[in-house]
Amino acid sequence: MSSPSLSSFFAISSDSTFLLIVAGLVTLIYLSARRMFGHDPREPPLAPQSIPLIGHMVGLSKSSFNYYIDLSHKTDAPIFTMTLPGQKMYVVTKPELIQIVQKQHKTLAFPPIEAKFASKVCGASPEAQAILDKNVNGDEGDFGLSMESYTAMRAALKPGSQLDDMNRVMIQEITKSLDMLQPAKGESKRIGMNTWLRDAITTATTRSVYGPMNPYDNKEIADAFWEFEGGLMSILVGFLPSITARKPIAARAKVAKAFEAYFKAGGVKNASVLAQARYQVEVDNNVPLEDIARYEVGGSIAILVNTAPAAFWALFLLHSHPGLLEEIRKEVDAFTETTTENGTTVKTLDITTLKANCPLLLSSYQEVLRYCSMGTSVREVMEDIYLDRWLLKKGAILQMPSRIIHQDASLWGSSVADFNPRRFLPKETKNRPRDVCFRAFGGGKTLCPGRHFATNEVLAVVAIFISRLDMTPVGGAWKFPTTANTNVAAVVMEPDDDIEVEIKARQGFEDTKWVINLDKSDKIFAMVTEDSNEA
Repeated sequence: MSSPSLSSFFAISSDSTFLLIVAGLVTLIYLSARRMFGHDPREPPLAPQSIPLIGHMVGLSKSSFNYYIDLSHKTDAPIFTMTLPGQKMYVVTKPELIQIVQKQHKTLAFPPIEAKFASKVCGASPEAQAILDKNVNGDEGDFGLSMESYTAMRAALKPGSQLDDMNRVMIQEITKSLDMLQPAKGESKRIGMNTWLRDAITTATTRSVYGPMNPYDNKEIADAFWEFEGGLMSILVGFLPSITARKPIAARAKVAKAFEAYFKAGGVKNASVLAQARYQVEVDNNVPLEDIARYEVGGSIAILVNTAPAAFWALFLLHSHPGLLEEIRKEVDAFTETTTENGTTVKTLDITTLKANCPLLLSSYQEVLRYCSMGTSVREVMEDIYLDRWLLKKGAILQMPSRIIHQDASLWGSSVADFNPRRFLPKETKNRPRDVCFRAFGGGKTLCPGRHFATNEVLAVVAIFISRLDMTPVGGAWKFPTTANTNVAAVVMEPDDDIEVEIKARQGFEDTKWVINLDKSDKIFAMVTEDSNEA
């Protein structure tokens, strides 16, 4: 028998090598899939899904933020496991476990997820992504873009003179918008309530943050931002986003170019301490200017997306619950100073005074957030760890949906599904759960640093609006709009459709001049456990 030729040998060798490679890849995929989808009995119990592998994706697409509530009822466990294509997820349903999670902020970490989200949402360059990834979780100390940015934001947004400066600009801008909105005596106007609030709050917020050269003063830039925000989901999860998310990506680029021009022109020099501090951190970490502009578009999500919906629901619920509007008006009126100036009645509202003396207004605001919030605190499991008695696997995502906690009858009582404006009154302490169960601003290390500014803005809008204007729905009745299309970055539900309303000057106040002030507000009005500890 003749020996095999050299070419035959290499053919056999090549085939063997190919088979070994295939076998190796199959083994790796199997082991990876087993790690990702295989369920260790020590892990939290598996949540059932109607369709294998994709059932949870279908459920989330259909029921959105309420899907977690459905699963929590079915599993009846303080934490459960969801398996999604390519990702294992744990969902926490009880406040006791949430407190444990918050203490493990290095092992159950938020910054790595935030960095991935920010880079993809903002369209950052590989260079900027590498800068953001450096010491992203603070394992080597409090340096790096991620750590320094959060420290700078917390310092700029804590109660005190710097926050007051921003609040005063915001309040004056809200007042200007209401001056333009208020019809002449005996006349009325029709507006889309959500549209007007979004435009007014966008202007007020961005002028308070970015100063006189605010890029959002150009309505085309403001509209481009909202087009980008509306397409976030397609950017994050769409197939070939450069094609399927072409419009929001183009809108994002337009806003980023406006910010690039703003920074080149020195606009940040006259901006708020918040904008200046964030910009300086990025410069100190050698982020290219184009990427500073891109990251600022992402930063706009944080300052803009949730305030307008919160104000919308506050005004909607105050007007749609009989008697509540008049009760809160009486509260506000009682602490409104009245003077006469050249024969004209002048009413002066001070937001700090209202926060300290209008408990029903403040309680209603907190209840709006409990009733309408749907945010989810997210962490990445950095290494295998036990959470109480459950094993969490490295690489999994841990979620803490606020809606599960806020809609838990065992915590809030039989009226959990109702809007109860008195739920957060001081005298109702015994009838509600501990403050840790109020999750509208998250909690722990990643507690929302902008909560004080957002609170001042929503309370200012609501208090000034109801003091000055009467509002009725054009359709004749206040009908709760659907919220199925709430965007991925939102913490507060967004109405799917606007509500057309008719606006008139408040009866008996048609000829009144309004002045809005904000006294020194370094006192912390505690709404979450962390605020109580700082107050």
